[in-house]
Amino acid sequence: MAASTSQHALSSVRLPCTSSSSIGKRTCYGHSVSVQRRCPSARNLGLVCASNSQSSVIEPVQLPLRPESSSIPKKSGESALILIRHGESLWNEKNLFTGCVDVPLTLKGVNEAIEAGKRICNIPVDVIYTSSLIRAQMTAMLAMMQHRRKKVPIIVHNESEQAHRWSEIYSEETKKQSIPVIRAWQLNERMYGELQGLNKQETADRYGKEQVHEWRRSYDIPPPNGESLEMCAERAVTYFKDHIVPQLVAGKHAMIAAHGNSLRSIIMHLDKLTSQEVISLELSTGIPMLYIFKEGKFIRRGSPAGPSEAGVYAYTKNLAQYRQKLDSMFQ
Repeated sequence: MAASTSQHALSSVRLPCTSSSSIGKRTCYGHSVSVQRRCPSARNLGLVCASNSQSSVIEPVQLPLRPESSSIPKKSGESALILIRHGESLWNEKNLFTGCVDVPLTLKGVNEAIEAGKRICNIPVDVIYTSSLIRAQMTAMLAMMQHRRKKVPIIVHNESEQAHRWSEIYSEETKKQSIPVIRAWQLNERMYGELQGLNKQETADRYGKEQVHEWRRSYDIPPPNGESLEMCAERAVTYFKDHIVPQLVAGKHAMIAAHGNSLRSIIMHLDKLTSQEVISLELSTGIPMLYIFKEGKFIRRGSPAGPSEAGVYAYTKNLAQYRQKLDSMFQ
């Protein structure tokens, strides 16, 4: 079951190069990308057609919706969605505003990512989404390396036609043992503008605690030349609905390794939180959160701040059967 599903995910995931929007121009990009031709039949999902001379790396997943509809199509069965905030970064450790500055994990962050992976090692994963920032990518890779299925996470390169062509996999057996890792700048941390690189305590001393708290915790007030949480949510939730939900509808199991504010934005959408509720939501680094997608609805099965094993491993029947299958494979 897991092998065939993951193979389909790897052989069918061909992600778009997204053009910049007005918000995109204000946020940081992981890479400059070339625009590729789009499938004429792909309804506003940003799907890219592979040329005839290449095999596609994502079979377009169509949502049977009119563009103006906001409902989610229902499908029998269920899919797992795992959310993980990256482990501690070097600038977290130094108490600096990080935002879209691309800094790696500390040793503590590495260990947090490994522990997160152990918590989800019995939950199926067919495709991984992460931001364009290294701390989220490190977390995704380290977590997936702990999975009992021992499949190899492989970054999908769609920066250009050459990058895609040079990273092709020509062994079907190798594809079966691989999981695509999709990087998207839309999942990046909130861009903190002129606060990036500043010490949080020194900034509070300079501008006042109330002003800094407003920049950090208000929903619609951005720091100087930066993003508000509302602006971050616009790009992150749009990407989630356009690219990740179709995979869940198709029966694939997804993991998102991203950042505090981009994940808070997605959780706000999933849990239908208000703008006042989301600003008080705290996400611990390296603690996975599990949702079940079933019949067009998201059911939360683990607390974003709760490290208890019972919360993370709140199994449905299908997940319990998957774990039993792993037990039989690796006894």
